[in-house]
Amino acid sequence: MSGATLAETAYEQIRDDIVAGRIPGETVLSERALTETLGVSRTPLRAAIQRLENEGIVDRLNNGVVLVRSVTVEQLLQIVQLRQALERAAAGRAARHGTTKALTQIRAQMQEIVEGTVTTFDTFWEADGAFHRAVAEAAHLVILPSILEEQRAIARRCSLTRTYDTFVDQAREHVQIADAIAEHDSEAAEALMAAHFDHVRTRFLGTFSTS
Repeated sequence: MSGATLAETAYEQIRDDIVAGRIPGETVLSERALTETLGVSRTPLRAAIQRLENEGIVDRLNNGVVLVRSVTVEQLLQIVQLRQALERAAAGRAARHGTTKALTQIRAQMQEIVEGTVTTFDTFWEADGAFHRAVAEAAHLVILPSILEEQRAIARRCSLTRTYDTFVDQAREHVQIADAIAEHDSEAAEALMAAHFDHVRTRFLGTFSTS
């Protein structure tokens, strides 16, 4: 395997572990430990860490220590605000175009959760991403899915994101948005998407105030 491939593999593994919370914020990344865990030499590992540093996922301190950057509650709420503006417009645009196969499929999955199917955080996180990506694609906004994926990756690094253990309300809101899009009701789709992110913000603040 080439050095570039090893660096890419190391980058993806470390990034996935950080995004999923397996490596929490403020953790010091040890080169020795990572070379042993990932089975790579220091050269591709350093290339991977440099890439993470360039993306703002880790910080290199003056003494050379590499620290995983934390995502604060304030930053999380800023992401919610940004996504609300982008996705409200996307929902209205999607309604003007109409639903898609992908959106219909993820709507069915959300309906199952509403009706009592038990799901884990990781499973719902993937389904939630698929829903919002499907709305963006239904809106024919080719750049938006990658923007959302980047923002979701940052948000997931905030420990507050992983405090939920029930997802019925969010799933129900997704179903309502998908139905408005299928009915070509752009006004309702926009209003429902805006309300969805208002509720996300409220849930985060409620969790934060009791933590």
